[in-house]
Formats: sequence, C-alpha cells, structure tokens
Amino acid sequence: MAKNPLKVLVTGAAGQIGYALVPMIARGAMLGPDQPVIIHMLDISPAAEALNGVKMELVDASFPLLKGVVATTDVVEACNGVNIAVMVGGFPRKEGMERKDVMSKNVSIYKAQASALEKHAAPDCKVLVVANPANTNALILKEFAPSIPDKNITCLTRLDHNRALGQISEKLNVHVGDVKNVIIWGNHSSTQYPDANHATVNTVNGDKLVPELVGDDKWLKTEFIATVQQRGAAIIKARKLSSALSAASSACDHIRDWVLGTPKGNWVSMGVYSDGSYGIPAGLIYSFPVTCDKGEWSIVQGLKIDEFSREKMDATAKELMEEKSLAYSCLN
Repeated sequence: MAKNPLKVLVTGAAGQIGYALVPMIARGAMLGPDQPVIIHMLDISPAAEALNGVKMELVDASFPLLKGVVATTDVVEACNGVNIAVMVGGFPRKEGMERKDVMSKNVSIYKAQASALEKHAAPDCKVLVVANPANTNALILKEFAPSIPDKNITCLTRLDHNRALGQISEKLNVHVGDVKNVIIWGNHSSTQYPDANHATVNTVNGDKLVPELVGDDKWLKTEFIATVQQRGAAIIKARKLSSALSAASSACDHIRDWVLGTPKGNWVSMGVYSDGSYGIPAGLIYSFPVTCDKGEWSIVQGLKIDEFSREKMDATAKELMEEKSLAYSCLN
C-alpha cells in the first residue's frame, strides 16, 4: 500500500546546500525509496526569484516520489504541517564581524523560526539544524519551541562523522563502507573531538579495531583530528565555496538513520540534547555516539574514555557553555 507523503521543510533552500539537498530528498535518499515527499522550501525575500528557479528545476526533473513543492518566503506557510525540518538557513559570518554579531543575527532568526515550527509544524516534527553555529542555533530553537520534544531537536555532526570515516578509509586503503563507529564528540566547530578509539574495520578476519590497524597513535591524536576539524576550511580554500554536496548528503544520512534506524552494531554521531551522559553538562546540544530505532535516538553508553579523550571532550563542552552564555546574552 502506498505511503502518505511526508512534508519536509528546507530553509535557506535557494543556497548552495539547499540546492544540493532538495534533489536528494526528492530521490528518496533521506526517507527511503518508497516514501513520497512534499518539499517545503523557505528563503529570504531577496532570494525569492532564485527559489522559484529551484522549484522549476524540481518540476522539470519529474521525480516519482515528489508529490508537491512549496516555495515561499513566508515562514508560516513554510512550516505548515511539516514532519521533518532541515534548518539550513542562517546568517554567515562575514569579514570584520565579531562572533557576538553573528550569534545575535542567528539568535533572532532561530527564535522566529522556532515560534513558527511550534505553532504550525506537525506535533512529532523532527528538526535538524545545519546552519552554524549549529549546536547553539539548535539550543535556541529548543528554547522557543517548548512543545517540540527535546529529543526531536538535533544538529548536524554527521558531516564530521563521515569525514572521519573517509580519513580512516584513505589511511588504511579500505572501502569506507567497511569502517564504522567513529565518534564526533561535542561542538560542530574546530574544537570537536573526532575519536577513532572504538572504531572498527570489517576485514576478512572479522571486525578489527582501527587503532590496532593504523598502528600510529600519534597520527590518530594529531593529524587525523586536525584534518577532520579543519576539513571545512580546506574545502573553502580549494573551492572558494563552502561544503555543499557533502553537507547535503550528510543531512540525508542523519535523518535517514534517525527515521529508519541504524544498522545493528553501528552507531552514528548526532548533536543531541545532553542528559549528563559521559559527564557532559545537561542542557547543551552536544554530539554523542547514538543508535536509532523506531524514530528514536539513544546515546551509546558504557564506552571507555581515556584521559586524552576526557580532556578533548571537556574542552569542546566548555566552548559550548561559552556559546550558550553568549547566545543568552543576545536574548536580553
């Protein structure tokens, strides 16, 4: 029996990530090959004409799963009845801007969009924040959409997770599909901690731990971490534009695993509302290893944390506490 369409909101849809993301959603990369979708695209008024161009292209592509497209600059119309919201729109940092200026702009954007989602989205709406500062934007959204369950508001660290998988696959010359269970702890920023201590590679002799296969503790503690942390900047340097197709693909991965579940024995990284696990202060949106089942995520418990990891995990938590204070000061 055919499924009812799900409504998927993409904000900032005329931008680079939005342009890469909407065809992926329309092809079933986000919600599965048998799930029809209606895509709601929101952008600001100056981008209205470009947004309409994206709508024209979606129509032109004749996607079998695409049952409708809404392209609008009206946040209420965009949020109406949506089941999934991917928040790509935000205010980017420009030359000469202080962090507080950027934070202030994003706080006002996310406060307004939270109110619209609160009033008009489906009650079980799942939210993924992509726009930076993603963890703190998600926290602001949670604050101003109190009726959306805490567990339904997340931010994107799957891009960092996928970057970590890619670095390990290249280092070991194995297929990326054979590498699993890296972890991104903390903030989607350069303080994030990419952790390969628990990661494994599927070999002809079964699963083997990445640290044993790499045999180079120094690489795992320095170059590996720095490469993943700085990968976004490296792509900007190479393309003169920020990561778009990889960000869009990772957003699809994040939602797909959240909605359809993670494979048995696999975990993924998601920025979620901390419950105090691993000594991370409750009330932050922090990236943890999670498994997903029946549309719910759960933090993986009981992983051994060494002294090096503890220090890195606490440093990124400290940055998130500072961002939270800065964001709240912008509200007053």
